[in-house]
Amino acid sequence: MNSNRAESGAESRGGPRRTHRFVVEIPLILWLVVVWAVLWGELTVKNLVVGVIFALLVTRVLALPPVALSHRFNVLQAVVMAVTFLYQVVKASFQVLWVAIRKGPNVRSALVAVKLRTVNDLMIAAVGNTTGVIPGSVLIEVDRSTATLYFHALDVDDDADVEAFRNGVLRTEAAWIRVIGTREELDLLKAEDQRLGRRRPLAVLSSPRRSEVEA
Repeated sequence: MNSNRAESGAESRGGPRRTHRFVVEIPLILWLVVVWAVLWGELTVKNLVVGVIFALLVTRVLALPPVALSHRFNVLQAVVMAVTFLYQVVKASFQVLWVAIRKGPNVRSALVAVKLRTVNDLMIAAVGNTTGVIPGSVLIEVDRSTATLYFHALDVDDDADVEAFRNGVLRTEAAWIRVIGTREELDLLKAEDQRLGRRRPLAVLSSPRRSEVEA
């Protein structure tokens, strides 16, 4: 009886993560390293080494809840997403600069709530970080219970701009689903594409602006 109680206490302290094989957490570790490098704004050997150290500390030392992984990774979709992500970062940087020059202190902003399709913690974090890194918006809050992200969005004048930004975040979520989403999430996304008549087979990131028409 005492041994069972001891085992139960060990599980409550260490959590189910301790029973996972290290290889299962490799995608999460790589993602944390990428996020670390992006936050520092430069890709150097020093940053990568420090990022690996912190990623190992987060995943192996700290008592975190288990992260559900889909165990699928689409290389082609990942390449498409990476290329379009870099393009959107550069493009949004010039857009923010132009807004600052053209409108200055008169620019209007808004707080936009976006309810995601998925409830997966890793996917929620990926969508929030990806959108927040692109200039023009800042992630200010995450409601994990409802899978809702709250952003401060720049240059929002009316409801159409709000809806355009919200659709942009949902397109980012769709891109992540095409790259690492579960089979169930991918099937739901394909059904949604067919229902709405959308033709977006690739994980293309696009700017959340009203002037851009979704294909």
